[in-house]
Amino acid sequence: MKILLIGGTGTISMAISKLLLQKGHTLYLINRATRHQELQNFHETQGSGALHHLGSFDDGEESIAKSIQNIEFDAVADFFAFEVSALERDYRLFKQKTKQFIFISSASAYQKPLSNYRITEGTPLANPYWKYSQNKIACEEYLTELYRTEQFPITIVRPSHTYDERSIPVGLHGGQGSYQVIARILENKPVLIHGDGTSLWTLTHNSDFAKAFIGLIGNPHAIGESVQITSDESLTWNQIYTCIANKLNKKLKAYYVSSKFLADIGPVDTLGNLIGDKANTVVFDNTKLKNLVPGISFTKRFDQGVEESIRHVFSHPELQKKDPKFDKWCDIVIETLEEAKTSVQNKLKTP
Repeated sequence: MKILLIGGTGTISMAISKLLLQKGHTLYLINRATRHQELQNFHETQGSGALHHLGSFDDGEESIAKSIQNIEFDAVADFFAFEVSALERDYRLFKQKTKQFIFISSASAYQKPLSNYRITEGTPLANPYWKYSQNKIACEEYLTELYRTEQFPITIVRPSHTYDERSIPVGLHGGQGSYQVIARILENKPVLIHGDGTSLWTLTHNSDFAKAFIGLIGNPHAIGESVQITSDESLTWNQIYTCIANKLNKKLKAYYVSSKFLADIGPVDTLGNLIGDKANTVVFDNTKLKNLVPGISFTKRFDQGVEESIRHVFSHPELQKKDPKFDKWCDIVIETLEEAKTSVQNKLKTP
């Protein structure tokens, strides 16, 4: 098949690109060529399909239109549409060019707070805490209307927390990624965990995601459907952080803080990331996916995937991004709460 990925070298999509090439498909990419050499090297050693780079939207829509004018695609998937305007552009370009258009939405779009912890594709979409999720909902609504009125052959895919070998997934981190949390564990410093660490979370390795995603490409039963792709494994945040610490041969020093408090003072968009996402217990029912892709299974447990991530990060110094600002923020939060605890205790002792 001829498949176009808008993106194709990101956390989720790199695994898809590699698997498509392994299976002999013709792969076209529109992106800024980030990590393209890595994909090219993979293609030369392990890929039997063809690989083509069609340019970037930075070059302008007309440039992309010219590059695709003689190509018909079996599927186009957009991993970088975060607002309706991007999908309006995609519709102009591909409405007569593809048999299937796949939009990568987000499981964070599901109702917050949840009325039922077990999530299906029928769970309402409503997230008042995170603009990112609200934009994804608007994108889904736009595409659904195109399917209803114009028969545009859409498939909507909702990933949850998907990770790869380049980053170790955690619940709370600063603007430089998760490595500073890992550094705190290695330095025997306390690590902030939202809530009491007992809410359930689902982490999916990108290699598992890729297998399921490819099962939807060219699948006539997926047209007009919304499908979530997540692991069947649910872990508490205590289990997640303890597993990471164990793989680092360290004892976890957890410091629990209210999610609401962290959201109010967070160094990044903590309101959306926590209250609008990770502070909620989520367990995904993947029955619909398994009906659409018979035989699909998620085979990489978190302890296996995170061990690979840890090995990779520590063998690539460029991925070890220190974040002194976040580190200081963690120390201040802990110091302040400890002072408040002491103050309360002292006041209670006063007659």
